[in-house]
Amino acid sequence: MTSSVTWAPLDHAAREPVRAGDLVSAEAGGLPIYRVVAWEKGRAWVSTRDGAPARARAMPLDGFCWRGIDG
Repeated sequence: MTSSVTWAPLDHAAREPVRAGDLVSAEAGGLPIYRVVAWEKGRAWVSTRDGAPARARAMPLDGFCWRGIDG
């Protein structure tokens, strides 16, 4: 993952609050940071950052406040 990430508040009311490839976190740039691999209403399937064992899991989307995009 590159070091240039643009963080924005996650809009939970949006039709698609996240997309596959987005980064999500409870705090802007805070840890842990997850990469979204899939999204379904109310849940994001996420995997841990690059370099960690790849294991996707579903997490409630309302646990995340920030959405980031690699730049």
